[in-house]
Amino acid sequence: MALNRDSHYVLYSSWRLSFRHLSPVTYLRFFQIFAMVFSSIVFLFLFLPLVLVSYYLLPHRWRNLQLLLVSLFFYAWGEGIYTAVMLTSIIVNYFIGRAFTNKTGRARKRLLAFGVFLNLLPLLFFKYSPFIMKNLGALVSLPPAAGQWSVHLPLGISFFTFQIISYLVDVYRGTIAPQTNLPKLGLFKALFPLLIAGPIVRYKDIYFQLGVRKVTLAGFSHGIERFILGLGKKVLLANPLGQMADAVFSLPTQELSTAAVWIGATSYMLQIYFDFSGYSDMAIGLGRMFGFTFLENFNFPYISKSIQEFWRRWHISLSTWFRDYLYIPLGGNRRGDTATAVNLLIVFTICGLWHGASWNFLVWGLFHGFFLALERGRFGTVLKSTPAFVRLSYALLVVLVGWVFFRAESMDYAGKFIAVMFGFAATDILNYKVFSQLTPHFYSVYLSAIVCCTPLFSSIYFRGSQGDAAAIATGSGVVGIVKTVLLGALLMLSVSSLATGAYNPFIYFRF
Repeated sequence: MALNRDSHYVLYSSWRLSFRHLSPVTYLRFFQIFAMVFSSIVFLFLFLPLVLVSYYLLPHRWRNLQLLLVSLFFYAWGEGIYTAVMLTSIIVNYFIGRAFTNKTGRARKRLLAFGVFLNLLPLLFFKYSPFIMKNLGALVSLPPAAGQWSVHLPLGISFFTFQIISYLVDVYRGTIAPQTNLPKLGLFKALFPLLIAGPIVRYKDIYFQLGVRKVTLAGFSHGIERFILGLGKKVLLANPLGQMADAVFSLPTQELSTAAVWIGATSYMLQIYFDFSGYSDMAIGLGRMFGFTFLENFNFPYISKSIQEFWRRWHISLSTWFRDYLYIPLGGNRRGDTATAVNLLIVFTICGLWHGASWNFLVWGLFHGFFLALERGRFGTVLKSTPAFVRLSYALLVVLVGWVFFRAESMDYAGKFIAVMFGFAATDILNYKVFSQLTPHFYSVYLSAIVCCTPLFSSIYFRGSQGDAAAIATGSGVVGIVKTVLLGALLMLSVSSLATGAYNPFIYFRF
């Protein structure tokens, strides 16, 4: 098993210094079993049961503190000393938030600018300084060591940075009152279901739940159900698709064929959806187990008939964050088509760089921004008049090509990959490395993924979901019994896959 861009982030742990003597393969196997990710044995059968039992044994007044401490432990398990970044941020933002109480006018604006700057500073250092130094070294005469500058990227820093910035902006706007209880603000920032890969939950959406929340049997069982479904998405669909995507994207450009690149690109397209939506499902399910209700993060984005619709359905917490905290303050669509197009390009340039410090991510963001701007003009009017199948095909093709830039290791590779995809470069026969993975198991996973990324399965499964949740909780009724059996089987299959030490990355952990 080779280490690659989509699997290396499961190695992030303060323990890594103690295991340098292990081979890369043994090293990866170890962390696939013991890394604190939702789809890991240690989380499922040790961390989560202990946290749940201790949480419900404690009086209500101690539960927030317990959740905060276990969340910090959860983060420290993988990040060690870098947990200090998290703790510092909690304390600093607590005092900045409270300082708004005595500020008015320009002083209030200056305080907000100062707070946003302080929150972006660690992100700029940890995530973007190597990229800046590398490109700066290529432009001017810097010592060779400058181009080799590297720094550890703390897990989830992009997510929790945007989350706390939304808190400060909402306090500044007067939408919410500043939090005067430090543990509650700490819990908002560090709550472990959201900590590593979102969704990006806003303080105004859960501030009441930080003080008062109630867990019912039906709500708790719905949380378990949602978690198991997310785990199944991740382990049984995303992981096998990821293996195929890795096989194709690891091929040298001279070994690419049209068939291979289409298999690899569509596999990655499905993988990233089930990987990230599966994680979001697990996070939402975990929240319900502790009495929190988080907003949905995905709404079947691959049935979109435009790029505008895609971004209303994909990573909703991020797209709405950019809309409310960047696009609208820039002027939104209120200043004409040209200004709107410029605003969209600015927003999606930042969106691309938010995902990663590389030219590929920047191009991916600009690519989406270009089509969003295009749809605001005459092209959008024409598009709306075309048949639904044409609009769906257009949106899927744009998103698919965009994922190539997102996944490829370099712009050069992405360009050649796309050239082969559309027949603009010489192709070869299907590479044996890819052909050998075209097994009945892969085909069944691939077809199941296509079905499950549409509302078909969901509309059947979740019909009458409120009553079903109660039925599952009590194990009563035909629906409750059938779904309980199905969920049990899904959990067993997922755990069996994890127990074999199978490929188990989380794509969004590196953001």
